[in-house]
Amino acid sequence: MDNQNKVPHVVIEPKKGWQIINFKELREYRDLFQLMVLRDITVQYKQTILGFAWAIIVPVFTMLVFNTFFGNIAKLGPKGIPYQLFSFAALVPWTYFNQAVTASTNSLITQSSILTKVYFPRLIIPLTPIFAKLADFAIALVVMVVIMFIYRHQFSININILYFPMLVFLMVITASGIGMWLSAMAIQYRDIKFAITFLVQIMMYAAPIIWSADRIPTQYRILYGIYPLAGIIEGFRACLIGLPATMPWDMILPGAAVSILIFVTGAMYFRRMEKVFADVA
Repeated sequence: MDNQNKVPHVVIEPKKGWQIINFKELREYRDLFQLMVLRDITVQYKQTILGFAWAIIVPVFTMLVFNTFFGNIAKLGPKGIPYQLFSFAALVPWTYFNQAVTASTNSLITQSSILTKVYFPRLIIPLTPIFAKLADFAIALVVMVVIMFIYRHQFSININILYFPMLVFLMVITASGIGMWLSAMAIQYRDIKFAITFLVQIMMYAAPIIWSADRIPTQYRILYGIYPLAGIIEGFRACLIGLPATMPWDMILPGAAVSILIFVTGAMYFRRMEKVFADVA
């Protein structure tokens, strides 16, 4: 009888009110989280004809298209630097963001079959593609180094590279926050998965990918920086190719505040909607 009383047990109860991430629970299920991330990476590369080559083909061909229409014809690139280098430095974070948010938005729908079968922190599902896509991001960074050698003939490191981990962190939490918002909405409102394609296109042209943020008047740069990807992309350029020469803090700081807000509110909204996932899946 004494032994039975000592058997550990877990009581699963519905969460009440607005709550943020339960990091203790996520830590307890970290093995499952790691397994799901590894599975996503493995499936992505094994069940395709070209495998990891897609992580190179997508940004490289996008860069070539941008170079043809926006670099050679529209002349949107800055002077003194190849447009291929200029655009690819922006495509590295953008391609990650695009793929991670799209996959995260659809994650609860594609994984709906397991929502009613076993308990685990549901937050793992939309966060899995966010971390799995970092593999493609790393491959794109390697391609970036190759392009730098091709067009600059050397790899020059500037002091801005010290801020690179911070920019990656902001990139991940921005994608995570939007992914949590949209995935929780998409499983209840199925047209969200169709709207995400249109939304991502708008976000791409609003970001300084094909053009430089130097075109934004000085008095409006802080306001433009509220759009988180603007500061992240310009920061990546400053780190990787030294353009701009100094970190664009007037855009990064307001964008960072918005990124944190999106992440916190996304986590709260996701946790609040968890109780209806099984009913609408």
